[in-house]
Amino acid sequence: MKLPELSELQAAGELVHRTVTPTAQICWPLLSRRAGAEVWVKHENHTPIGAFKVRGGLIYMDAIKRQGGTKRVLAATRGNHGQSIAFAAARAGLDSTIVVPRGNSPGKNAAMQAFGAELIEHGRDFQEALEHALTLAGENGVTLVPSFDMSLAKGVASYALELLYAAPDLNTVYVPIGLGSGICGLISARDALGLKTHIVGVVSENAAAY
Repeated sequence: MKLPELSELQAAGELVHRTVTPTAQICWPLLSRRAGAEVWVKHENHTPIGAFKVRGGLIYMDAIKRQGGTKRVLAATRGNHGQSIAFAAARAGLDSTIVVPRGNSPGKNAAMQAFGAELIEHGRDFQEALEHALTLAGENGVTLVPSFDMSLAKGVASYALELLYAAPDLNTVYVPIGLGSGICGLISARDALGLKTHIVGVVSENAAAY
């Protein structure tokens, strides 16, 4: 898979920054003292949805809007992806339907609805919610937004460019892995900038993504 060029990432970043203010990256002294190394934290909890995924959603929805012919998008989620799509769809003038499993976080559900999404609860887990979303998309001719797509990663890379421009001498960056848009965005930005930063993906020991 060919990674995006720096010019593509910068263009995506400019589009993201029309809506999302660059978040802070802070070197925290107490964390650094405890770790015995200079530790920086990228505060993606300060985006409009409290997570980095909004960046990818904005790029994806911009592409959908420019293609034309789509009035509603659909996604399956446990939370942040759905918030991203609901937020970005509303910004693009599109309606959104988000499918979540029963028993999903009430706070996440409320946030998606606050961003304008129609919320459907279906299934015992994410897989059943996703399968229902696929069925709905096929029956209604609605665009299903996947949880991973390189256009999502291209938008997400804007956080990585912000971090690496501010702290280009980082030896190692640790990044959580779900479906991979966050780490793919970081790898794309690092390689586009020609840096040698080591990137380590992290998954929960008892809930591994793969």
